[in-house]
Amino acid sequence: MAKRKQYPLRIDKDVWEAIQKWAADDMRSANGQVEFILRRALRDAGRLPSPSRDKKGDDDASELANT
Repeated sequence: MAKRKQYPLRIDKDVWEAIQKWAADDMRSANGQVEFILRRALRDAGRLPSPSRDKKGDDDASELANT
């Protein structure tokens, strides 16, 4: 399993509620949704590093490839 960096996030209440609703619609946790949004933004900006070959089966990376 990939190591995760814990980071406290202060976020506007309305933004958080929108993320929670979006996460529920996509059957993800709110934390997973935040990571999905960040990965997509990084990919779209050309700043997401290439996944390493030993990270086979990474659901987030697989899903991003399909969006």
